[in-house]
Amino acid sequence: MKNRIRDLRVAKNMTQEDLAEIIGVSRQTINAIEKEKFDPSLPTAFKLSKLFELSIEEIFQYEE
Repeated sequence: MKNRIRDLRVAKNMTQEDLAEIIGVSRQTINAIEKEKFDPSLPTAFKLSKLFELSIEEIFQYEE
């Protein structure tokens, strides 16, 4: 699944560690999501959506 997490995080001047701490996951989880090696859980996606003030669809793009 494609996503804009890295760009959104950098725009807010946050490290992966900062973002991980805010939403309650590990830095490795953020890294894996950014590299599109891991799709986040629904609760994590909602936390990211709330933090970045964007809909889930604006952050993640599903590709078959």
